[in-house]
Amino acid sequence: MPKSTSYHEKLIKDLQDPLEAAAYIEVVIEEGDPKMLNKALKNVIEAQGGIDKLSVPVQQCYEKLTQMLSEKGEIEFYCLSTLLNALGLQLGVTVKSA
Repeated sequence: MPKSTSYHEKLIKDLQDPLEAAAYIEVVIEEGDPKMLNKALKNVIEAQGGIDKLSVPVQQCYEKLTQMLSEKGEIEFYCLSTLLNALGLQLGVTVKSA
């Protein structure tokens, strides 16, 4: 019997595709749960090779964001999302063109 792949392993493999990563982050943003966004960002970073692959300024930005997401719960980002929603708009995540 073939060994099954764990959910996390499959997720990380799928998130190596930028289109999958963008869709994943976009869905999590729509959910409006800061803890889920924190976990999703961690998963995408892992899929892209880990935190060590990021530049030091980007690592510092990520650390600040994770601290805000874990401490404050709802951050300004979700206030922007709420405002845009009231205006009939929404945030979107797309793959950056080369």
